[in-house]
Amino acid sequence: MTRFDSFAMVDWSGGNDRGSAPKPDAIWLGLTRGADDTSPVYLRNRGVAEHALSALIETELTAGRRLMIGFDFPFGYPAGFAQALTGEPDPLAVWTWLERHIEDTPKTNNRFDVAGRINRQLGNGAGPFWGNARPKHDIPGLPRRKQGYRNPFPDRRACETLASGSFTCWQLAGAGAVGSQVLMGLPVLNRLRRRFAGQVSVWPFQPLDTSVVFVEIWPGLINSAVKQAEVQGGIRDAHQVRLLARALARLPRPALRAMLDITAPEEGWIMGLGHEDKLNRAAGADRLQPPPLRDDCFALPAGVDWTPVDDALALLRDRLHPVVGQEVLPLMQAQGRVLAENVSARRSNPPQPNTAVDGYCFAHATLPPGDPVLPLVQGRAAAGVPFDGAVPPGHAIRVLTGAALPDGVDTVILQEDVTASETEIAFRSGIRPGANTRNAGEDVAEGDTILSAGRTLTPADLALASATGLSDLPVHHRLRVAVISTGDELVEPGTPAAPGQIFDANRPMLLALARQFGFDTLDLGRIPDDRAALRAAFDRGAQQADLILTSGGASAGDEDHVSALLNETGAMAEWRIAVKPGRPLALGMWAGTPVFGLPGNPVAALVCTLIFARPAMARLAGAGWHSPQGFTLPAAFTKTKKPGRREYLRARIRDGRAEAFKSEGSGRISGLSWAEGLIELPDGPLEITPGTPVTFLPFTGFL
Repeated sequence: MTRFDSFAMVDWSGGNDRGSAPKPDAIWLGLTRGADDTSPVYLRNRGVAEHALSALIETELTAGRRLMIGFDFPFGYPAGFAQALTGEPDPLAVWTWLERHIEDTPKTNNRFDVAGRINRQLGNGAGPFWGNARPKHDIPGLPRRKQGYRNPFPDRRACETLASGSFTCWQLAGAGAVGSQVLMGLPVLNRLRRRFAGQVSVWPFQPLDTSVVFVEIWPGLINSAVKQAEVQGGIRDAHQVRLLARALARLPRPALRAMLDITAPEEGWIMGLGHEDKLNRAAGADRLQPPPLRDDCFALPAGVDWTPVDDALALLRDRLHPVVGQEVLPLMQAQGRVLAENVSARRSNPPQPNTAVDGYCFAHATLPPGDPVLPLVQGRAAAGVPFDGAVPPGHAIRVLTGAALPDGVDTVILQEDVTASETEIAFRSGIRPGANTRNAGEDVAEGDTILSAGRTLTPADLALASATGLSDLPVHHRLRVAVISTGDELVEPGTPAAPGQIFDANRPMLLALARQFGFDTLDLGRIPDDRAALRAAFDRGAQQADLILTSGGASAGDEDHVSALLNETGAMAEWRIAVKPGRPLALGMWAGTPVFGLPGNPVAALVCTLIFARPAMARLAGAGWHSPQGFTLPAAFTKTKKPGRREYLRARIRDGRAEAFKSEGSGRISGLSWAEGLIELPDGPLEITPGTPVTFLPFTGFL
């Protein structure tokens, strides 16, 4: 059983109480439940840690969640130790022995005395343990240093000979003294096993058929991911437990299964050893972040003033790249997310040749001349219940739709075309070889790329991924879009409006559009014409979102504070685009976060969002460049268009023709609700009469 709902990671300490303030080299607990990380928890001593682990297990059991807990110390000793100490080779017998003999309080423990006792019992007082750290207190049988030390057992377990930077479990003091962690950790784990008897299993010593599983796994396996996280500051141990719990939660199930497929019944094993690349990749939401956009990414070429629509789109396409990180999600949670990497089929579809109909199958080459009469083999093949055996030449067997073809057959005849008795079938000659069958891999072959990076995953994509053996998919985090409306004239719908004030139409429209595009949203509200308030909103947006979308204040007037603030940062480009409605589009960077300053007019704001911001947001979200899907229809209106600007008319389709809204006025918001899309008119002059072909862009084509 490799499906878990929650993953916890414990960084253990063999020392005594570390005090109330979080410290390194202490006990830390990280937890990822589903796709949600929790903040690492500092546990000041082993008593507190045991209580916290007990409470965690109780919580997950009560909620019906399956829990894996990883610990960063060995679960077993090198070969021969368990037998010598307890009289049996079972490593869990060592756990019980240590629980009986180890005494532990927050301020003191007897681990050195117990190690000396074991040395005297097993190694004539010279080993296997070494490293007495008690000053001025010699312990019989326990040497202070390794010099002159004699070990009757191997120095390391088999897995530790493969683990870079590993230390011997016999060392109790000094740098890398994991021996103390083992002596002080195993009694705690054994008490938890007893408290939750029958509900906890220990890997790799026991079958993983319980609700809670203990595993040994070392944070050093994700060292590269931890180093990246340390750049942010904080305590390394806290980063380790958080990232390793996250990595285990995000591993595809086949990868997790491969890590658990280990046989080491006496010494145990380090889970994930040899799979460091997968763990680092799964841990990497902190490191799998694309580089930030350059502050000058929106700068126009020298000498450019008015920018044609196609040139503006080309500049955005060339200069933007994904700004969101990556994660691995279970298949059932991936709908609507953007695929971060190409994925390949883990199994062919169909995996074996099978039948497309209910009927009877046989080997075509063994058919007799004329109308065949074939003896029936006893049994049948059904979907999921294959026939266990081979069909002899010249025989037939009953098959049901979807069943794997038995050995020895290659053709299926419909049951409606057969006369059957209990022992034989008869049918007319003329059936072609391979009739009514599907070849293995005729849909998809194992190893084929089935879905490409940048694709927004659909229900059909999830069906294909599942059919080819995929249980998890690498996806981008959702783009987070912050939305701001600016202007003293705006008030919230439902509140009194003074003379000269209007209700804010842009913010609900833009928030809904961003959600419709599949992005997460952050509503930063209505900001008055106040530079300090707008600065605070920008600061919050830069901290909590990947993109800031504003409306109003994007031009060069006295109260156009969006443009003014972006100009202060030195990363502002006011694009005057040859488009109607629209023209001014303020683009800039605020604390590394791109800002799209849209016109304040709702019609222009919608058009600029669909034509410019939508493809840009798709690019930032990892979905590639998004061009709207349109088609040509005859016009149902008359218009004379002047040259110089690309124009977009609110439009809808009736009786197979494109109708334009009765007014082109940008203040006519009702036209947005009336419309089903936009008519795109080219930059040059155009005379339109009823029947003239025009390009219609349905609103659904922008999704």
